[in-house]
Amino acid sequence: MRVLVVEDFEVLARSIGTGLRREGMAVDVVLDGRDALEHLAVTRYDVVVLDRDLPGVHGDEVCRRIVADRSNSRVLMLTAASTVRDRVDGLGLGADDYLPKPFDFSELVARVRALGRRASPATPPTLHAGDVTLDPGRRVALRAGRRLELSPKEFAVLECLLAAEDRVVSAEELLERVWDEAADPFTTAVKTTVRRLRAKLGDPPLIHTVREAGYRIGEP
Repeated sequence: MRVLVVEDFEVLARSIGTGLRREGMAVDVVLDGRDALEHLAVTRYDVVVLDRDLPGVHGDEVCRRIVADRSNSRVLMLTAASTVRDRVDGLGLGADDYLPKPFDFSELVARVRALGRRASPATPPTLHAGDVTLDPGRRVALRAGRRLELSPKEFAVLECLLAAEDRVVSAEELLERVWDEAADPFTTAVKTTVRRLRAKLGDPPLIHTVREAGYRIGEP
Protein backbone atom coordinates (compact mmCIF):
# COMPACT_ATOMS: atom_id res chain seq x y z
CA MET A 1 0.00 0.00 0.00
CA ARG A 2 1.32 3.48 -0.93
CA VAL A 3 0.44 6.21 1.59
CA LEU A 4 1.00 9.97 1.63
CA VAL A 5 1.10 11.59 5.08
CA VAL A 6 0.39 15.34 5.06
CA GLU A 7 0.92 16.89 8.49
CA ASP A 8 2.58 20.21 9.38
CA PHE A 9 3.65 19.14 12.89
CA GLU A 10 6.88 17.47 11.82
CA VAL A 11 7.36 15.28 14.89
CA LEU A 12 3.88 13.79 14.47
CA ALA A 13 4.28 13.47 10.70
CA ARG A 14 7.56 11.56 11.00
CA SER A 15 6.13 9.40 13.77
CA ILE A 16 3.11 8.42 11.66
CA GLY A 17 5.36 7.70 8.69
CA THR A 18 7.69 5.50 10.72
CA GLY A 19 4.80 3.60 12.29
CA LEU A 20 3.09 2.92 8.97
CA ARG A 21 6.35 1.73 7.42
CA ARG A 22 6.69 -0.75 10.27
CA GLU A 23 3.27 -2.03 9.19
CA GLY A 24 4.71 -2.79 5.75
CA MET A 25 3.41 0.28 3.91
CA ALA A 26 5.35 2.52 1.53
CA VAL A 27 5.03 6.02 2.99
CA ASP A 28 5.94 9.52 1.78
CA VAL A 29 5.74 12.38 4.28
CA VAL A 30 5.19 16.07 3.47
CA LEU A 31 4.62 19.04 5.76
CA ASP A 32 2.36 21.38 3.77
CA GLY A 33 -0.48 21.40 1.26
CA ARG A 34 1.53 22.69 -1.70
CA ASP A 35 4.06 19.87 -1.40
CA ALA A 36 1.17 17.41 -1.05
CA LEU A 37 -0.35 18.55 -4.35
CA GLU A 38 3.02 18.22 -6.09
CA HIS A 39 3.36 14.64 -4.86
CA LEU A 40 -0.21 13.78 -5.84
CA ALA A 41 0.45 15.06 -9.36
CA VAL A 42 3.16 12.49 -10.02
CA THR A 43 2.48 9.51 -7.71
CA ARG A 44 -0.55 7.28 -7.28
CA TYR A 45 -1.39 6.87 -3.59
CA ASP A 46 -3.87 4.41 -2.14
CA VAL A 47 -4.47 6.55 0.95
CA VAL A 48 -3.76 10.16 1.89
CA VAL A 49 -3.57 10.83 5.63
CA LEU A 50 -4.40 14.54 5.56
CA ASP A 51 -4.21 17.08 8.37
CA ARG A 52 -7.05 19.52 7.83
CA ASP A 53 -5.32 22.59 9.29
CA LEU A 54 -2.33 22.99 6.98
CA PRO A 55 -0.34 26.18 6.32
CA GLY A 56 -0.32 27.63 2.80
CA VAL A 57 -2.70 25.44 0.82
CA HIS A 58 -5.30 24.39 3.40
CA GLY A 59 -6.17 20.73 3.90
CA ASP A 60 -9.70 21.43 2.72
CA GLU A 61 -8.35 22.62 -0.64
CA VAL A 62 -6.08 19.57 -0.96
CA CYS A 63 -9.09 17.36 -0.36
CA ARG A 64 -11.16 19.27 -2.94
CA ARG A 65 -8.39 18.86 -5.53
CA ILE A 66 -8.16 15.11 -4.92
CA VAL A 67 -11.91 14.78 -5.43
CA ALA A 68 -11.96 17.11 -8.46
CA ASP A 69 -9.21 15.08 -10.13
CA ARG A 70 -11.33 11.93 -9.77
CA SER A 71 -8.41 10.31 -8.01
CA ASN A 72 -8.68 6.79 -6.64
CA SER A 73 -6.80 7.95 -3.53
CA ARG A 74 -8.83 7.65 -0.34
CA VAL A 75 -8.58 10.49 2.17
CA LEU A 76 -8.34 10.05 5.92
CA MET A 77 -8.69 13.53 7.40
CA LEU A 78 -7.05 14.38 10.73
CA THR A 79 -7.87 17.41 12.85
CA ALA A 80 -7.72 18.62 16.43
CA ALA A 81 -11.34 19.79 16.08
CA SER A 82 -13.63 16.94 17.09
CA THR A 83 -17.21 18.26 17.07
CA VAL A 84 -19.88 16.57 15.00
CA ARG A 85 -20.06 19.70 12.82
CA ASP A 86 -16.35 19.44 12.05
CA ARG A 87 -16.70 15.79 11.07
CA VAL A 88 -19.71 16.54 8.87
CA ASP A 89 -17.83 19.39 7.16
CA GLY A 90 -14.76 17.25 6.55
CA LEU A 91 -16.75 14.39 5.06
CA GLY A 92 -18.74 16.89 3.03
CA LEU A 93 -15.53 18.00 1.32
CA GLY A 94 -15.10 14.47 -0.01
CA ALA A 95 -12.95 12.89 2.70
CA ASP A 96 -13.55 9.15 3.04
CA ASP A 97 -12.94 9.00 6.77
CA TYR A 98 -12.26 11.32 9.68
CA LEU A 99 -10.09 10.83 12.77
CA PRO A 100 -9.89 13.45 15.55
CA LYS A 101 -6.63 14.14 17.37
CA PRO A 102 -5.38 12.76 19.66
CA PHE A 103 -5.86 9.27 18.28
CA ASP A 104 -4.72 5.76 19.04
CA PHE A 105 -2.15 4.65 16.46
CA SER A 106 -3.69 1.18 16.13
CA GLU A 107 -6.97 2.83 15.10
CA LEU A 108 -5.14 4.95 12.52
CA VAL A 109 -3.56 1.81 11.05
CA ALA A 110 -6.91 0.00 10.93
CA ARG A 111 -8.58 2.94 9.17
CA VAL A 112 -5.73 3.28 6.65
CA ARG A 113 -5.93 -0.43 5.85
CA ALA A 114 -9.71 -0.26 5.43
CA LEU A 115 -9.41 2.70 3.06
CA GLY A 116 -6.60 0.99 1.16
CA ARG A 117 -8.88 -1.95 0.42
CA ARG A 118 -11.40 0.48 -1.06
CA ALA A 119 -8.75 2.23 -3.19
CA SER A 120 -7.81 -0.99 -5.01
CA PRO A 121 -9.82 -3.74 -6.67
CA ALA A 122 -11.36 -5.89 -3.97
CA THR A 123 -9.18 -8.77 -2.81
CA PRO A 124 -10.20 -11.64 -0.57
CA PRO A 125 -9.34 -11.35 3.14
CA THR A 126 -6.87 -14.25 2.76
CA LEU A 127 -4.59 -14.70 -0.27
CA HIS A 128 -3.43 -18.11 -1.54
CA ALA A 129 -1.06 -19.66 -4.05
CA GLY A 130 -0.25 -23.35 -3.84
CA ASP A 131 0.36 -24.13 -0.17
CA VAL A 132 1.11 -20.50 0.72
CA THR A 133 -1.50 -18.51 2.65
CA LEU A 134 -1.25 -14.84 3.58
CA ASP A 135 -3.58 -12.91 5.89
CA PRO A 136 -2.90 -9.16 5.42
CA GLY A 137 -5.07 -8.12 8.36
CA ARG A 138 -3.30 -10.35 10.88
CA ARG A 139 0.10 -9.93 9.16
CA VAL A 140 0.56 -13.70 9.02
CA ALA A 141 2.04 -15.75 6.17
CA LEU A 142 2.16 -19.56 6.15
CA ARG A 143 3.55 -22.24 3.88
CA ALA A 144 2.23 -25.75 4.39
CA GLY A 145 1.08 -24.64 7.84
CA ARG A 146 4.54 -23.31 8.77
CA ARG A 147 4.65 -19.66 9.79
CA LEU A 148 7.04 -17.59 7.69
CA GLU A 149 9.16 -15.04 9.52
CA LEU A 150 9.18 -12.22 6.97
CA SER A 151 10.46 -8.66 7.11
CA PRO A 152 7.90 -5.92 6.33
CA LYS A 153 9.25 -5.57 2.77
CA GLU A 154 9.26 -9.32 2.18
CA PHE A 155 5.69 -9.54 3.44
CA ALA A 156 4.62 -6.64 1.21
CA VAL A 157 6.26 -8.14 -1.89
CA LEU A 158 4.59 -11.49 -1.22
CA GLU A 159 1.24 -9.74 -0.74
CA CYS A 160 1.62 -7.88 -4.07
CA LEU A 161 2.49 -11.07 -5.94
CA LEU A 162 -0.36 -13.04 -4.39
CA ALA A 163 -2.88 -10.25 -5.07
CA ALA A 164 -1.79 -10.22 -8.74
CA GLU A 165 -2.63 -13.95 -8.97
CA ASP A 166 -1.19 -15.21 -12.31
CA ARG A 167 -0.28 -11.74 -13.58
CA VAL A 168 3.40 -10.88 -14.00
CA VAL A 169 4.42 -8.02 -11.70
CA SER A 170 7.33 -5.90 -12.91
CA ALA A 171 10.21 -4.84 -10.66
CA GLU A 172 9.15 -1.24 -11.31
CA GLU A 173 5.64 -1.92 -10.02
CA LEU A 174 6.99 -3.62 -6.91
CA LEU A 175 9.33 -0.68 -6.29
CA GLU A 176 6.41 1.75 -6.60
CA ARG A 177 3.99 -0.24 -4.44
CA VAL A 178 6.32 -1.49 -1.69
CA TRP A 179 9.00 1.18 -1.36
CA ASP A 180 8.65 4.99 -1.16
CA GLU A 181 10.12 8.03 -2.89
CA ALA A 182 13.41 7.65 -1.02
CA ALA A 183 14.12 4.45 -2.99
CA ASP A 184 16.73 4.75 -5.74
CA PRO A 185 15.08 3.68 -9.04
CA PHE A 186 18.32 1.90 -9.92
CA THR A 187 18.48 0.02 -6.64
CA THR A 188 18.74 -3.76 -6.42
CA ALA A 189 16.33 -3.74 -3.46
CA VAL A 190 13.58 -5.58 -5.36
CA LYS A 191 15.90 -8.32 -6.62
CA THR A 192 17.50 -8.72 -3.18
CA THR A 193 14.13 -8.86 -1.38
CA VAL A 194 12.73 -11.41 -3.84
CA ARG A 195 15.84 -13.56 -3.40
CA ARG A 196 15.47 -13.52 0.40
CA LEU A 197 11.74 -14.23 0.10
CA ARG A 198 12.39 -17.23 -2.15
CA ALA A 199 14.84 -18.61 0.39
CA LYS A 200 12.31 -18.27 3.22
CA LEU A 201 9.54 -19.85 1.15
CA GLY A 202 11.74 -22.88 0.49
CA ASP A 203 11.09 -25.65 -2.03
CA PRO A 204 9.45 -26.24 -4.34
CA PRO A 205 10.05 -22.75 -5.82
CA LEU A 206 6.89 -20.67 -5.99
CA ILE A 207 8.14 -17.27 -7.26
CA HIS A 208 9.23 -17.36 -10.89
CA THR A 209 11.24 -14.78 -12.84
CA VAL A 210 9.74 -13.92 -16.23
CA ARG A 211 12.59 -12.73 -18.42
CA GLU A 212 12.53 -8.96 -19.07
CA ALA A 213 9.06 -8.74 -17.53
CA GLY A 214 9.13 -9.30 -13.76
CA TYR A 215 7.91 -11.91 -11.30
CA ARG A 216 4.96 -14.27 -11.08
CA ILE A 217 3.81 -16.47 -8.21
CA GLY A 218 2.25 -19.89 -8.67
CA GLU A 219 2.96 -23.16 -10.43
CA PRO A 220 5.70 -23.14 -13.13
